[in-house]
Amino acid sequence: MKKAFDFKKITGMRLFMPIVCLLAVLLVNVITTPGFFKISLNNGVLYGYIVDVVNRASELVILAIGMTLVTAASGGQDISVGAIMAVAAALCCQILSGGEASVTSFQNPVIIAVLAALAGSVLCGMFNGVLVAKLNIQPMVATLILYTAGRGIAQLITNGQITYVRVGSYKMLGGYIGNCPIPTPIFVAIIAIIIVHFVLKKTALGLYIESVGINATASRLVGLNSTMIKFLTYVICGLLAGIAGLVASSRIYSADANNIGLNMEMDAILAVALGGNVLGGGKFSLMGSVIGAYTIQALTTT
Repeated sequence: MKKAFDFKKITGMRLFMPIVCLLAVLLVNVITTPGFFKISLNNGVLYGYIVDVVNRASELVILAIGMTLVTAASGGQDISVGAIMAVAAALCCQILSGGEASVTSFQNPVIIAVLAALAGSVLCGMFNGVLVAKLNIQPMVATLILYTAGRGIAQLITNGQITYVRVGSYKMLGGYIGNCPIPTPIFVAIIAIIIVHFVLKKTALGLYIESVGINATASRLVGLNSTMIKFLTYVICGLLAGIAGLVASSRIYSADANNIGLNMEMDAILAVALGGNVLGGGKFSLMGSVIGAYTIQALTTT
C-alpha cells in the first residue's frame, strides 16, 4: 500500500508528465543517435547535440515564461510575441547602425539601443494589455493586431532592409563571451527563469495571477485589481519577447524583420501546454513551461 501510495503521489505531481515527455523524446534521440549526449570541447567551445538543444531553446524558454503568465492571468494567449521580437531587433540594430544597411562599428552607444529595444517591446506589451485588460477583448483577437502589424512596423523601422551589425561585441549575446565555452543564450535564459521565479515566489504576484485567472470577478470583489494584474502580465510578456528578440538578433548579427521570431508564438503556446498548464487560465507551472520548451527543441533537433 505504501508503494502504491508513493507511485500515485509521484504521478500526480504537476511536473510528472512534462518530464516524462522530455525523457521520451530524449530516449528516441539516444536510440536513433547513440552519441546524442556526447559533449566535446573544440577550440574552447562546447559541441554536441544536447548543447545545441539547450542553446537553441533559449529564446523559446524566455517566450514560454511570458506566455505562461499571460495564459494564467487572462485565460488566453499572446500570439504577437514573435512580431515583438522582430520589433525589438529592428530598433536595436537600426540605432546601432545609425540607419545604415551594414556597419562594422557602432554608430551609437549599445546601452541606448538595448534600452530603446526593450522600451519598444514594453510598449507593445502595454498595447496588448490595454486591449485585453481594459477593453476586455479576447486575448488572441487583441494580440492578432500586432501579430499582423508588428513585422510591418519592424520593416518601417529598418526601411524595408536587413540591417547588419558586424561587430564582435554585438555577437556575444547570441554567441560566446570571451573564453567561456558555454553559449551566452543559455545564461540569458537561466537568468530570466531565476528572476521571474524569484519575483513570483517572493512577492504575492504569482498568487494574484492565479487568483485572477481562476475567477477575475471574485478576485476583484476581495480587493484585487484584476485589470492591473492582467495588464502587468502582458507588459512582462512583451519585455521578455524583447529580450528574446535581442538574443535572436545577436545570433545572426542583424535585424531580419521577416524571419526573427517567425512562428515562435505557436511554439511558446505549445510549450505552455506541454508544461501541464491549463490554457484556460488559473494555476500555472513556470518550470513546466520551461521543460515544454526544451521538449519542443529536442523534437526539432530530432
